[in-house]
Order: sequence, then C-alpha cells, then structure tokens
Amino acid sequence: MGRRLVPLTLDSLADLPLPCRACVFWELDPVSGEAAIKEGRPELEKESWISAVLLEWGSCGRIAYVDDVPVGFVLYAPPAYVPRALAFPTSPISSDAVQLMTSRVLPGYQGQGIGRTLVQAVAKDLVRRGFKAIEAFGDAKAEDAHCVLPADHLLSVGFKTVRPHHRYPRLRLEVRSALSWKGEMEVALERLLGAVQKEPSLRPL
Repeated sequence: MGRRLVPLTLDSLADLPLPCRACVFWELDPVSGEAAIKEGRPELEKESWISAVLLEWGSCGRIAYVDDVPVGFVLYAPPAYVPRALAFPTSPISSDAVQLMTSRVLPGYQGQGIGRTLVQAVAKDLVRRGFKAIEAFGDAKAEDAHCVLPADHLLSVGFKTVRPHHRYPRLRLEVRSALSWKGEMEVALERLLGAVQKEPSLRPL
C-alpha cells in the first residue's frame, strides 16, 4: 500500500473531501462566510483564499494519498490569514506559531497513523520557515471531526493545552518535538529488530 503526501495547490484542491473543499469556516469571518454560503460561492471563496495564501505566504496544506486515492488532508496558516480565529474565546494564536485550522482522515483510513503523519509534515515545513510551534483551537465536546477538531484528537497527536476553556481550549505542539517522533520510532524499531534477529549460523564446508 503506497502512501505519499503532497502540498495542497489549486490543482489538487478538488482532492479535498466533501464538504471540506467548499467549507470556508476558517477562511472567512462569520458574516462573510454566511454571505458566501447564501450566495452559493463558497468553493470560489475557498479557491481564492488558497491562491492568496500560496502567493503571499507559501504552502498552507498537505494531502495524503494511499495508492493514489486521496484519504486525508491538513490545512494551516498564520493567524493573520484566519479571520475566524478572532471569534474564539481562547484567541489569539501565539506570535511564534502557525494555526492548524483543520484536518481530516477519511473513515476507512483512520487509525493507521495518517493523522499524525500529516501533523509531522506540517512541523517539518514550519521548522524550515522559522516557526516554533503549531497551535489549534480544539472542541472539548466534539466526538467527530468537523471544522473545529476535537480536543481529544489534538491531544492524541501530541498537542498540549496552553489555554484551557470548557468548550474551546487552545492547544500547542512544539514543531521540534513533533519531528522527534519519527526518530524515536525508528530507534525503537531498530532495537526490537536487533533483539529478535539471530546471528547467521556458519556451516562447515
């Protein structure tokens, strides 16, 4: 089963799962978002937002593929590009962090580490760009993924609560700690394999 991650571009926007490809919850303020939905143009607004962020800031998302089938994605940007963030009681996002806006893995592919791999990809991108952390608003009462990720999901992939709230805590993940996951897993695997590997026996000629 081949896996790959690719940057989100206007060409790959169509690979986002529905309804995410037409969702502008984070990209617009509440009033503008409601107007876009009423006027039937949320997909155009989404495309316009991604185009602007790509031009002004750079890569703002990753899409995960399994055997060339899109199975998940993550979207992130500095808080200046995320108008909805100001509406949360635990805002603002820290100045040294980028906001993880939303992420989703399709039901048939959950529990396979794809969500964590997407977070690692974000961390790898951000550390090269000089950011120290990823922050996100979690939903403490959500059980399923939607625009605001469940706080429990964020905690499960390494985030820590930095500003508690009964409904919308703000959570943070240091990018360098996220990058260390892969190394720690590889070391553990090498130790495991070394413990069970047998020395080849020598046979007399």
